[in-house]
Amino acid sequence: MKTAIVTGANRGLGLEVVRQLAGQGVRVLLTSRTEAGAAGAMQVEAGEIIYHQLDIADPESIQSFANYVRTDIGTVDVLINNAGIHYDTFQNTLTADFHIVEEAWQVNTLGPWRLIQAIYPQLRKGGGGRVVNVSSASGSFVESWPGTPAYAVTKAALNMLTLKLSADLANDKILVNAVCPGWVRTRMGGQNAPRSVEEGAHSILWAALLPDDGPTGGFFRDGERLPW
Repeated sequence: MKTAIVTGANRGLGLEVVRQLAGQGVRVLLTSRTEAGAAGAMQVEAGEIIYHQLDIADPESIQSFANYVRTDIGTVDVLINNAGIHYDTFQNTLTADFHIVEEAWQVNTLGPWRLIQAIYPQLRKGGGGRVVNVSSASGSFVESWPGTPAYAVTKAALNMLTLKLSADLANDKILVNAVCPGWVRTRMGGQNAPRSVEEGAHSILWAALLPDDGPTGGFFRDGERLPW
């Protein structure tokens, strides 16, 4: 049975990713700062879901989680960095609140980076893992738009992290890709978003379950490449 880790998974897109993975027989570590909402993922017909607390913005929490994975779980096949924060539509670069910018930096960029470092030995054990960084077109130099400076800049950095990691992990046969799930009807996306949570999650699963000869170091939505 494959084992996957999903961060920020107690609601919305992350919770749906957990449901879809478990429904395909994957053992999933559902992680979030609090357990609230996590029980909604437990009704699946296959696989196994294990909850563990993880604050992606806290290096000590990441290390504690990594220790748990090493001693109690073992090999990790898939890491999905889904946790994200601060779609700051009310800011621009000149009015930005740097407290918000720094929080976004910790969660959207440094958190995934630290977690990948911490979990790397368990990813390498399987002889070919998958890392999926849930990003956004707002972090693309080609497709981005005015506003949301904290979110856009930190997602652009996450995209670059994806590119660098894909090269550094190539010899371990670990595929690393960024995925934009699109504008999805979540608490962050709002009810006017055109895409369902199920559609957004399916896009992420595509990258999580790539075959061994699948792409790495790319930016995708629904399995199609996006411009950086």
